[in-house]
Parts: sequence; structure tokens; C-alpha cells
Amino acid sequence: MKWLSFDFIEKSIVQDKNFLYTIVSYSVVLAIFVNLNIFQSPLIGSITSVIYFVINAIFLGNAFFGKENAFFRVVFGVLLLTMLLGFVGWLTLIIYNLDVIRCTLVPLVVATLSSFLNRRVKHRNATS
Repeated sequence: MKWLSFDFIEKSIVQDKNFLYTIVSYSVVLAIFVNLNIFQSPLIGSITSVIYFVINAIFLGNAFFGKENAFFRVVFGVLLLTMLLGFVGWLTLIIYNLDVIRCTLVPLVVATLSSFLNRRVKHRNATS
């Protein structure tokens, strides 16, 4: 049951070989979009949101707080992810009205930014 430990999950998300977790994050955003338009199920929305937050919080936590212990990386990653979602949502609201489609674009943009930052920090640490 090694694959159920948090350290194993965090390490596999941070390494993100072949952008697997980035694709999973994009798929979760698509599932959120479909749920908002068709099913409108709180259960589907909760599960997909938790998966989205775990993946992207670990990305951001590793990118900005890589030297902290795992608990603080995740907590600070969640806080940073929430801040980025709010900021991108605010920008979207200011530039144009926020509806279901643009509401789905907000987590997509933040997921792209999180993946990019994680990849950049990983490559920078590999060359150092």
C-alpha cells in the first residue's frame, strides 16, 4: 500500500512525468464544466474540486515552498491556489462578465500556471 501514502502521492505529482497530472487537472476542469452545465450534482462537483485542489496545491506548494515540510507545502499551496483562483476570477470579471464558460476558464488558467511553475522549479533544481 505504498502508493496510498501521502509522500508517494506528492512525489509522483511533483515529478509529473509526461504532464500526466496536468492532463488529469485539465480533465477535472472539463468534468467540472460538464457538471455545471448538465448534471449539477454536488457530489460530482465536490469530488472533482478536491482532486483539482490536491493536484494544483501540491504543484504550487512545491514551486514556492519546496524547502518546508509536507504539511506546510500543502497548506500554503492551498492558500496560494485559492488566491490565484480569486485573482484570475477577478480579472475575468473585470475584463468581461463571469458566466459558466468563463468560470471554467479560471481554473484552467490557474492549472496551466501551476503546472508551468512546477515544471520550471523542477528544471531549475535539476540544473543546479
